[in-house]
Amino acid sequence: MARYVKDFSEGDKDQKDLLGGKGANLAEMTRLGLPVPPGFTITTEACRAYMRTGEVPPELRVEVTMAVRHLEDQLGRRLGDFHDPLLVSVRSGAKFSMPGMMETVLNVGLNDASVQGLAELSGDERFAWDSYRRLIQMFGRTVLDIDGDLFSEALDKAKAARGVTADVDLDADDLRTLVGTYKQIVREQSGREFPQHPREQLDMAIVAVFDSWGTERARLYRRKERIPDDLGTAVNVCSMVFGNLGPTSGTGVAFTRDPASGRTGEFGDYLVNAQGEDVVAGIRNTLSLADLEEVDPAAHAELLQAMRRLETHYRDLCDIEFTIERGKLWMLQTRVGKRTAPAAFRIACQLVDEHLITMDEALSRVTGAQLSQLQFPQFAPVDDDSDRVLLTRGMAASPGAAVGMAVFDPATAAQWAADGKDVILVRRETNPDDLGGMIAAVGVLTARGGKTSHAAVVARGMGRTCVVGAEELVIDSEARTMTARGHTVHEGDVIAIDGTSGDVVLGDVPVVPSPVQRYLEDGLDVALAEAPDDETRELVRAVDRILRHADASRRLHVHANADTAEDAARARHLGAQGIGLCRTEHMFLGERRVLVERVVLAADDTERQAALDALLPLQRQDFTDILAAMDGLPTTIRLIDPPLHEFLPDLTDLSVKVALQAERGEVDEHDVTLLAAVRRMHEANPMLGLRGVRLGLVIPGLFDLQIRAVAEAVAARLAAGGDPHAEIMVPLVGSVQELRLVRERAVAIMAEVSAEQGVTVDLPVGCMIELPRAALTADRIAAQAQFFSFGTNDLTQTTWGFSRDDVEGAFFAQYTANGVLSVSPFETLDVKGVGQLVQIAVERGRATRPDLTLGVCGEHGGDPESIRFFDAVGLDYVSCSPFRVPIARLEAGRAAIEHEGSDSR
Repeated sequence: MARYVKDFSEGDKDQKDLLGGKGANLAEMTRLGLPVPPGFTITTEACRAYMRTGEVPPELRVEVTMAVRHLEDQLGRRLGDFHDPLLVSVRSGAKFSMPGMMETVLNVGLNDASVQGLAELSGDERFAWDSYRRLIQMFGRTVLDIDGDLFSEALDKAKAARGVTADVDLDADDLRTLVGTYKQIVREQSGREFPQHPREQLDMAIVAVFDSWGTERARLYRRKERIPDDLGTAVNVCSMVFGNLGPTSGTGVAFTRDPASGRTGEFGDYLVNAQGEDVVAGIRNTLSLADLEEVDPAAHAELLQAMRRLETHYRDLCDIEFTIERGKLWMLQTRVGKRTAPAAFRIACQLVDEHLITMDEALSRVTGAQLSQLQFPQFAPVDDDSDRVLLTRGMAASPGAAVGMAVFDPATAAQWAADGKDVILVRRETNPDDLGGMIAAVGVLTARGGKTSHAAVVARGMGRTCVVGAEELVIDSEARTMTARGHTVHEGDVIAIDGTSGDVVLGDVPVVPSPVQRYLEDGLDVALAEAPDDETRELVRAVDRILRHADASRRLHVHANADTAEDAARARHLGAQGIGLCRTEHMFLGERRVLVERVVLAADDTERQAALDALLPLQRQDFTDILAAMDGLPTTIRLIDPPLHEFLPDLTDLSVKVALQAERGEVDEHDVTLLAAVRRMHEANPMLGLRGVRLGLVIPGLFDLQIRAVAEAVAARLAAGGDPHAEIMVPLVGSVQELRLVRERAVAIMAEVSAEQGVTVDLPVGCMIELPRAALTADRIAAQAQFFSFGTNDLTQTTWGFSRDDVEGAFFAQYTANGVLSVSPFETLDVKGVGQLVQIAVERGRATRPDLTLGVCGEHGGDPESIRFFDAVGLDYVSCSPFRVPIARLEAGRAAIEHEGSDSR
């Protein structure tokens, strides 16, 4: 029989799969002897059993009974007892942290009778009724699915009737009356009385937590974070300790280092006379931990000792939830804390310097996505005479520079973002239902809350710019406006928020390159000289240190996709070790388009050759410039790939133009001839038509022109004393015979150029593997190819039968929502399908040619998860856009040192 329940004393931090993150860490703190309230964890296996059948396993009810009785015996109290009641909290806890996405119910066990017992036990009638109203409110919203605003409005009316603004100013009689109002809301909205039996409350709360795993907001968060849907959540049942027992009690969240900046020291929020959800919800603005030292020095000292012990034990930034009950500290949760990108790099290097982790571990604790965030521009410094309008300054919760239109609800944010608008979501405070809007927005701004509020924690985890606790803001959600310092912002007005300073500015704000981008492009010395403060210098040094370690650790080379000498030079500055894809078709655009027209319209071979000859010096100069920029490094030049009609006028536009000319009697013979050619070359499905190697074999002289231009450019660079390493890549090969024909022409042309120029030009000839047939016959193709480069964009299209341009906008959103896709296969490689073809081609290609060079030049070459796969199957290099080269360098290093999978999502 499966065992579904584990006592906190039975597990440890390595059992996250079974106990969830929260349960595993509660067990670990218990094992360490920290003050954790007794309790038990219902495992993820129970949740998965519930998801399979829709029924709670009968064994679970039995095990919960045994666990509750054990808890009662430990504490000498009974669940919901009339005189000395045991109360419990019921909290979710999945393997990966999903802040605010799932449910919590506090004070389970209170009813009309036990509330009297709690008042007697505590000697505080107000506290007892406050705890009871919180239970009904949370239970109603979470378990009975009642609109939480109904309870909030009733609370606001109760405060208004008393003429007070804070919850703590309501007395016991007010709260007793409010409990009656809440019970009436439950009766009207759910059609039943609020359950009075403690065990019924507990069972219903457990099921509600299981159900919360499948809510839309939880599914949305998992899709965003790429967390599997089948993991399920654990449920933690913990004996209640109370932060709302008066001025010597309170609740808080602490970090062992600042999760926003990475600064060392104590950081966190504390609320006197409150329960845990008050802090995270951001409904009341909080005190700092320094303020706690003044309020309760003994508890503060004990908390600092526990924080240091946990950081030493976990060897990382820890996020801690705690409650102080009449001066007694209780630890309710710890986990490795989410952090911003700057904090991730700083903390990793700090911990190395403190000899808590190694450089390999430091590398494993930062990601390419975080480095990407550090590359984005930031707001330009303010001049003294600037006319910038500062609306307010809040708390900097998640760094970055965000400019967008103000919107006041998540649905509008999602809708406007889908229309291509940049939006900033403005709320009094956020809650889990705002997640869709937070994902859609470029930034989040709240009037309430601290650095541990829901908005701050979720924004940090997603890498969204966020400012919280901007108390000057008066937000009117009905009128869709916000007001501060005499300025009113309407929905759609542009605002800017600075997640580093906390500034909120009216209108657009100019941006400048980030310090990290300056480092990547111009070097460490320049970036350090321009850095405005020590904190920025520490960040730049940390990025440099970790990136250099990644370069020293990685096996994969990193190349760039670049089509011009300027792009090539920039890629080289950013650390590219070659060009993995130079797309020659881009060289036929602009003023050269007319020459392509001449190739297409040529009446005979002589005309066509004349047009090709006109293109030759232009192509040769293009390649000479690129080879000069990449001197000494491999430069893979792909022969023309798209169908020729892409270089000609649109069929519909040209047809209309010719028809109108004919109607006016103004026939243009050139347009008529061009239209005939466009019609002749029009294809129903150009992606699978006359393109790539087929084009080179069907249009005489086209590939010859390009191969000659490359060979002559190499000869010119050799004559100039250069060290060119050009490679010729044939696109869309499906048959070894196609490649053999092109290769024979290439060898002949190189021999001609060698003889003409008096130098030896012997360039590698290889091909792209972007068709399933090419992957499956790689052993045959390798006999003619000196290298393979996987074109994973087309390989994904042809494997899935997707036309990327058509499907991404048409139904990918629906496919993601209903679970067909967890992520677009064009963003992250489909390892189970496309990845298998890559692996087959690697194995079969190298079986024929052991020294076969293998790379990838699709967009997947810059995707972190895909890079790990490419490293594992033995590719030699990845190639990506210049901007993503540093990201690929970092991720290739992480792939090389990766050991047991990290759970730091």
